[in-house]
Amino acid sequence: MEELISTIAKALVDHPEEVSVDRKETENEIVFTLSVHKDDVGKVIGKQGRIAKAFRTVVYAAGNHSNKRVFLDIND
Repeated sequence: MEELISTIAKALVDHPEEVSVDRKETENEIVFTLSVHKDDVGKVIGKQGRIAKAFRTVVYAAGNHSNKRVFLDIND
């Protein structure tokens, strides 16, 4: 899952070398935190959050096979 998030994010940003994905797992959820260069945050979020919403939809669909809820946080 981290590779999926990283691959999509690197295609969107100008500084792909600064893309990192962290994973925190609890008993009933998995939280992925995407960190990008401060200049690329707008590119990952998009106008009115449309790219972020689509990004989250893909991640949620990919994580649907597990019994845990999947979340994606975007940080700068």
